[in-house]
Amino acid sequence: MNITIKGRNVKVTESIEKYARKKVEHFDRYLPNIVEARVDLNHEHTRRGEDLVAAQITIRHSRGAILRTEERTTGDIMAAINGAVENMHRRIQRFKSKRNRKGKERFSASIEELNAAEAIPDVEEFVDEAPTEVLRHKEIPVVAMNEAEAVEQMELLGHAFFMFFNGDTGSVNVLYKRSSGGYGVLVPKVN
Repeated sequence: MNITIKGRNVKVTESIEKYARKKVEHFDRYLPNIVEARVDLNHEHTRRGEDLVAAQITIRHSRGAILRTEERTTGDIMAAINGAVENMHRRIQRFKSKRNRKGKERFSASIEELNAAEAIPDVEEFVDEAPTEVLRHKEIPVVAMNEAEAVEQMELLGHAFFMFFNGDTGSVNVLYKRSSGGYGVLVPKVN
């Protein structure tokens, strides 16, 4: 498993990197076939005067599934890492509890992976609360626009995300508000 640790407004010291790496290396015991793990650490100042630290962990599985968690806290960076690790344990438990359905094997654990994995410590048994079927389909007329026009349109609608046809790239993109401020654009890429 390839582990990458990055910091934004945080100096990733040797002790922080060692601590995060030690925590993340254990995920492979609970979910085999993890290809890559990324830990993003962030420190931000808020208007209320208290500083927030955040730890985001992203895991890429060999079949293409992506598991991501984030923990924000007013404590120290180690507490944020611990919270994100606990959240990831729940995500892994959910991933492992998904039933294999025809055509959906990339987002559920295989029998071989379940047999090779250890039980996750101190995680409540996952109970599927929400139905997994699609409850609503909605057709959306799209008009060619650039990213600046899409931002303006999204702000006018008051949404946190906006799907649009990007005339510059010739594909459908999704614009979204980032929790750390600014915007992000999702551009499809077929593997």
